[in-house]
Amino acid sequence: MPKKARNHSKTPKNKTHSGIAKRIKVTGGGKLMRQQAGLRHRLEVKSSKETRDLSGVKEVAKADRKRVNIMLGR
Repeated sequence: MPKKARNHSKTPKNKTHSGIAKRIKVTGGGKLMRQQAGLRHRLEVKSSKETRDLSGVKEVAKADRKRVNIMLGR
């Protein structure tokens, strides 16, 4: 009978951080897009222009890209 192959040298797979996966979307070009903060409360005080400006998506900061990519398993 042939011996079974052993995979002792394999390292375990990295798991995707589910919290980051829900908050960050990756575009076709590889950009990491996130929602802007500040649109969850005190909306009566904020002007309509401020509310509109906060509703968009922004690219993740350059300083955070490496860490976010690791958490996404990329």
